[in-house]
Amino acid sequence: MGLKDLFSRWGKTEDRRATERAEAESSMTPEERAIDQEDFEARKDDVAAGSSWAGREAEGAERGELDS
Repeated sequence: MGLKDLFSRWGKTEDRRATERAEAESSMTPEERAIDQEDFEARKDDVAAGSSWAGREAEGAERGELDS
């Protein structure tokens, strides 16, 4: 399998996910869309916090994993 095949399969997978997402959003009420958008923003914040040293330390402190 070459890189061209890998990227082709990856692109098809992303297209399928985007189509599924659009279909799910089309059946949502405006309130459900607003909640979904809030959830998306929270997930982005979680990923951003977990990708830095300070964010990982804060997550550990929240779980009570402080170094003594």
